[in-house]
Amino acid sequence: MKKTLQNPFNFKFQFLFLIFLGLSFSGISQTSELSVEKIMQDPNWMGTFPSNVKWSADSETIYFDYNPEKNAEDSLYKIELNNTSKISKVSLEEERGIITSYGDFNKDRSKKIFSKDGNLVIYDVKSGKSTQLLDLSEAINNAEFLADENKITFNAGDNAFIYDRKAGSIKQLTNIAEGKAKEEKEDKTSEKDAWVKDENLELLEVVNQRKTKKESREAYQEATAEKEDYTFYLEDRDLSNLQVSPNAKFATFKLITRERNGSTDVPNYVDESGYTVNLPARSKVGEDKTSIELAIYNFEKDTVYTLKTDDLPGITDLPDYVKDYPAKEWEETQREVAPTTVYFSDNGEYAVVNLRSKDNKDRWIAKIDLETGDLNTLDRQRDEAWIAGPGIGYAYYGGEEMGWLPDNKHIYFQSEETGYSHLYLLDVTTGNKKALTQGDFEVFDPELSNSKKHWFLTTSEVGPGERHFYKMPVIGGKMEKLTQMEGNNNVFLSPDEKNMAILHSYSNKPWELYLKKTKANAEAKQLTEGQSEAFSSYDWREPELIKFEAEDGAMVPARLYKPEANVKNDAAVVFVHGAGYLQNAHKWWSSYFREYMFHNLLTDLGYTVIDIDYRGSAGYGRDWRTGIYRHMGGKDLSDQVDGVEYLVENHGINPEKVGIYGGSYGGFITLMGMFTEPETFKAGAALRSVTDWAHYNHGYTSNILNEPAADPIAYRRSSPIYFAEGLEGDLLIAHGMVDVNVHFQDVVRLSQRLIELGKEDWEMAIYPVEDHGFVEPSSWTDEYRRILELFNESLLD
Repeated sequence: MKKTLQNPFNFKFQFLFLIFLGLSFSGISQTSELSVEKIMQDPNWMGTFPSNVKWSADSETIYFDYNPEKNAEDSLYKIELNNTSKISKVSLEEERGIITSYGDFNKDRSKKIFSKDGNLVIYDVKSGKSTQLLDLSEAINNAEFLADENKITFNAGDNAFIYDRKAGSIKQLTNIAEGKAKEEKEDKTSEKDAWVKDENLELLEVVNQRKTKKESREAYQEATAEKEDYTFYLEDRDLSNLQVSPNAKFATFKLITRERNGSTDVPNYVDESGYTVNLPARSKVGEDKTSIELAIYNFEKDTVYTLKTDDLPGITDLPDYVKDYPAKEWEETQREVAPTTVYFSDNGEYAVVNLRSKDNKDRWIAKIDLETGDLNTLDRQRDEAWIAGPGIGYAYYGGEEMGWLPDNKHIYFQSEETGYSHLYLLDVTTGNKKALTQGDFEVFDPELSNSKKHWFLTTSEVGPGERHFYKMPVIGGKMEKLTQMEGNNNVFLSPDEKNMAILHSYSNKPWELYLKKTKANAEAKQLTEGQSEAFSSYDWREPELIKFEAEDGAMVPARLYKPEANVKNDAAVVFVHGAGYLQNAHKWWSSYFREYMFHNLLTDLGYTVIDIDYRGSAGYGRDWRTGIYRHMGGKDLSDQVDGVEYLVENHGINPEKVGIYGGSYGGFITLMGMFTEPETFKAGAALRSVTDWAHYNHGYTSNILNEPAADPIAYRRSSPIYFAEGLEGDLLIAHGMVDVNVHFQDVVRLSQRLIELGKEDWEMAIYPVEDHGFVEPSSWTDEYRRILELFNESLLD
C-alpha cells in the first residue's frame, strides 16, 4: 500500500502524538471506549451465555452449557422448574445419568428406548427409571420400537437384530459381511497336464475307481447338506443407514463406494515436533467419485436387491447451461442418483425415499415397491441452479424434514416449489399434494406434536429478520404465534410440551435463556443474565435495518451503522459476510460478534458501516439464494456497489473514501471488488479468501458453478485470480497457514500473480497457527489492527 509501505511507523507516531495532545486526526473521534485489543480478546470478557439447551426426560429440568466459573472442561448447568431463580452446576455423576434426547418413544410415549455406552437401555417415563436390556460385545445403536412394541430392532456391527422383551431373546435379521464371497477354484490345469492325467486314469484301473468313488461321495454330500444361510457381502463398499421396517419384513441400507480422490496437503510449519507436517485436506471441485446405492433386504425371500432409478422422470435431462457450449456434443445419459433416507409408514406397509441427482438439480420423493425395488415418483423438484433451502436437506447426507402422519397414508416434507421453503402433505395412495404453509417467508424445523394433532414450527412470517415459534393444526390452517419477543426465538419444547425453553437474542443483546408456558399469551421469564460489567458498560448500537434498490430493481436488505454528526468523517466501510448462504441483516445477535463490535468501533471513529445481505444470502427464498448461479462476483458484488451508491446519495459519503472487507466468501467478494470495481473501493481487506474457485471443494462449489471441466465459463468469470490486473487501491490479504478449508495455496498463487503483474499497493499478513476460523486472540487482534490501520491510512488522508 502506498502509505503503509512508505513509512508505517511514521503514521503510527503521528497518530499517537495527536491523541496525546487531545486533538482529532482527520475527523476521528478520540472518545470511543472500544479498541481493537478489547474487542478481539478472549470472548469470555463479554460474559457467559447459554448454549446447547436440552430438557430432562421428565420435563422438570433445563440443562445447558454455561460455565460462569470458566472451567476448562465441565460446563453443564441446570435450572429446575421448581426453583427457576437458581442456576446449578451439574455434577459428573448426574451428567452421566441424564437421559439422552435421542432415541425412540413408543406410541403412548410411556417408554423410550436408546443406546448408552453401546448398550441397549429402556426408560420408563412414569417411574423415571432406566433399565439396561442388553450388553453385547459390539456396540448397539439405532434402537427403535417395532409395530409390535414388545420387540425392539437395533443395529450391532453391520447387521440388524430384534430383541423380544417378553421372551428375552435376540434374533439376527440380516447377514451382511465385509469382503467378498469365496470364489470356486478355477481349473488351471494345462493342456499337457490334462493329457497326462487322462492317460494315467486310462492305464490304472484302481486309481480310476477311487476317483469315481470320491466324486460320487462328494455329490451325495452336496445333495444332502443343509443349505447355507444367505450372506450379503459388502465387497469394497461401506454400509450406512441400516434400518428395519416396523413390520420386520424388510431392511434398507445404503452402499457407498468411495474412490480415492486427488486430495491435497496443507503444510503445518509449526507442528509441536519441530518438523513440517502435512495435514491431509479435502480434494478440489470436480473430484467427487463417490457413488451410493440403496439396497433392500427381503427377509422372507432371504435376498438383497438394489433400488432401480432408471425410470425417474427427467433422469437424462441436460442442464440449461449446455447451450453456452454449442461446439460440444452433450450426450443424454442417466445421471447418477444419491438416495438419502428411507421413511417407513408406522405399520410398515409403505416406504418412501428421498433421492437427489448427483448434479443436485433434481430432488425426487418416490414410493418404493419393497418386493421389487421399483419406484413410483410422488414429487419432483427441479432447479436449474441447485436444490437447497431450509428443510430440503443435502445430497449424500440427508437431513431433510420428512416423515409420516399417523394415518399411514400421508407424508410431509418441505419444498421450494413456490420460491420459498414451505411444508407440504402428500397422500401416497392418490398422489394429492397440499401446501400447509404459504407466503413470502420460510419454514424451519417443523415437528409433529405428541398427540400428532398439531405442528410446532418456526417461521420468518413476521419478517426475514425475525424468527418466531408457532402451533398449527396438522392438516394446516391458522398458525398460532407462541413467541412474542422481537428478534430470534430458538425454542426447545419440553418433552411433555407444556413449556418452552427459549434462547433469545436481539441485534445488540447476546443470547439469554427464557422460560415460557406453551401458550401465546403467557409471559416469558428470563432465567440467565450473562453480560459482564465490562461488556454491558458500553452502549452497543442497534443497527438500522434498511433496504436499498439494486441496479436490477431488487430491494437489498442491509444493516446500517451511522456515526454521530460531530464525528462523521464521510468515509464508509462495506462489510461482506462469509459462507455465501448465510444471513446477517437481521434482528438477532450475530455469529459475527467480533465484526459487530468492530463496526461499533468504526462508527465511534466516524465511519459509516453497511453490512449487506447480498444475492446468495440465506433468508430470502430461492431466487435470492440462486442469484449467484454461474457467476459469483456478479449480482453479489453489484449489490455491494449499489450499497455504496445508496450511501453516497443518502448519507453524504465521499465516493473517494470507501473501503470493503470480509472473510472467506466475504474475502472473495473483497478481492473481486478491488480488482473489478477500483473506482468504487479505494481499500480492501480480504481475509481467508477464495481466489480461484477451481481450487475449492466439490460439495459447495459444484452447486453454484457446476464442474470446471463441464462449465469453464462459470469458473473463469467467478475467480478473482483472473482479474488481478485491475487492482488500483490498497489491498490487505490475510490468511491462516493451516487453513484446511480455503487453503493457504490460494493466496500464495494470487500473490505470485500480483508480483508478475508488477502491483505494488498490497501486502499480506500470514498467521502460522491459524485454521480457517481464527482461535488465538493475538491473531484476531493483529488482523483487525491491520484492517483499522488500512482504512485510517487509505480513506482518511
